[in-house]
Amino acid sequence: MQIRPATPDDWPLIWPFLRTIVAAGETYTWPRDVNEERARVMWLVPPPGRTVVAVDPDGTVLGSAKLVPNQLGPGDHVANASFMVDPAAGGRGVGRALGEHVLGLARAEGYRAMQFNAVVATNTRAVALWRSLDFEVVGRVPEAFRHPTEDYVDLLVMHRRL
Repeated sequence: MQIRPATPDDWPLIWPFLRTIVAAGETYTWPRDVNEERARVMWLVPPPGRTVVAVDPDGTVLGSAKLVPNQLGPGDHVANASFMVDPAAGGRGVGRALGEHVLGLARAEGYRAMQFNAVVATNTRAVALWRSLDFEVVGRVPEAFRHPTEDYVDLLVMHRRL
């Protein structure tokens, strides 16, 4: 797979799996009924943010990630990132490849750390992936996420230095 900057032409290939993931309501704090226009604005971020896609040799978009400053002003040296992998591409290492790529981008752009503000505690695959990439849980917000089948679950704040 190749990881490259996302272009506007990639959006029609990202939107179907992004919509499915968000509508499921299990891993993202976005409104489950987010419309395409709003989702596009939220995902295809302007500079200094960056959005990338993981693409198969046949051009299939397998997943995408975005990198942004976690805060503005005096907090902009800490990165934040979001990741979505097409469920059809699950188990192929797409999430890990995107995670490693985005960590490299963040380092190259001078960020000193990366922080995830809202990792759903029941998203065990994501939590395990981030732990394997040296993220630590630095905070837990009790019952901060309304899961569609698990009721109220915790959100984790995860962090790692770069």
